Amino acid sequence: MGGGAPVVVQSMTNTDTADARATAAQVAALAEAGSEIVRITVNNRAAAAQVADIRARLRDDHGVEVPLVGDFHYNGHTLLAEFPDCAEALDKYRINPGNVGRGARHDANFAAIVQAAIDHRKPVRIGVNAGSLDPELLDALMDANARSAQPASADDVLREALVRSALDSAAAAEEIGLPHDRIIVSCKVSRLPDMVAVYRELASRCDLPLHLGLTEAGMGTKGIVATTAALSVLLEAGIGDTIRASLTPEPGADRALEVRVCLDVLQSLGLRTFRPEVTACPGCGRTTSTFFQVLAQRIEGHLEERMDTWKRERPGVSGLKVAVMGCIVNGPGESRAADIGISLPGTGESPRAPVYIDGQKATTLEGAGLAEDFIALVEQYVERRFPVAEPASR
Repeated sequence: MGGGAPVVVQSMTNTDTADARATAAQVAALAEAGSEIVRITVNNRAAAAQVADIRARLRDDHGVEVPLVGDFHYNGHTLLAEFPDCAEALDKYRINPGNVGRGARHDANFAAIVQAAIDHRKPVRIGVNAGSLDPELLDALMDANARSAQPASADDVLREALVRSALDSAAAAEEIGLPHDRIIVSCKVSRLPDMVAVYRELASRCDLPLHLGLTEAGMGTKGIVATTAALSVLLEAGIGDTIRASLTPEPGADRALEVRVCLDVLQSLGLRTFRPEVTACPGCGRTTSTFFQVLAQRIEGHLEERMDTWKRERPGVSGLKVAVMGCIVNGPGESRAADIGISLPGTGESPRAPVYIDGQKATTLEGAGLAEDFIALVEQYVERRFPVAEPASR
């Protein structure tokens, strides 16, 4: 993590961690969706008592070895001491320096969690949140700002408090004995401009890996758009080593949406490749027929369905580019630019669709079986371009 390594996708469960079966199942589902690190809440003794069992269930019942992060607030120092099997089963601890106690208890509790990380050889994320910022630090900075000849805005002071909390806590962890290369930092806020400003400041003042996230991003389109915008601005500037989309799911909805958003952000920016890319036009007055939309949907679904097998057997297939275009205006050009593409006729035109493979026209499809024929051509292309990998020699 960090130092030029690929940006890592994270997610977090919303199950009761004390329910080991349900939590292990959700962790496995998130990992299957593409989450490379999964965080779980460890908020009480009942939860801490089940962490080792969750780890065992992941391994034995699901065949999953994804790293688990324990999210600690208020009582992490107590839980890690009382449940050493929990401390050992986790791969990383998240500490919120605003939620480890007040006054003298703050430093002692923080030190206890860091010492547990040292004893169990675990990294730590110093995870600051605007909603739970250390009030003593914020008050001190606000008072100093009020006495200044040229006081800054309250927003600027808040941002500085977030950065100071993260960096001072990281420095304190190193003083206790935690190695520099076992510290990750985050400063979560819910407003996009604040997030971008804070992370730019963090990146200019430390060399620690940064975990990015627009916390409490919200639900639906609003949450996805805000998260995508915030992550993209920073990632494009080379800032960020791990990311999470903190989306509010619809009741009963798939938790893995937050994972898919992160995968799409990284792939859209060209930072990583996870699955074949389908280029499809948005439609216009030339494409009033829904045929190309149905075909694009079928192609997306087919590729998604096949990826479980392809990614195990055919290395490189995630880089496949497919085009499904709806008329002759941009269709031939986009189809030539893809590995394999089809350019459907517009509404009212002859129902003949040329197919382009590696930039050259390969055939023309027509008739009721056009969709099945194109899917068959995609399958043939994958078999030829991405042969089954030879088993590793023993």
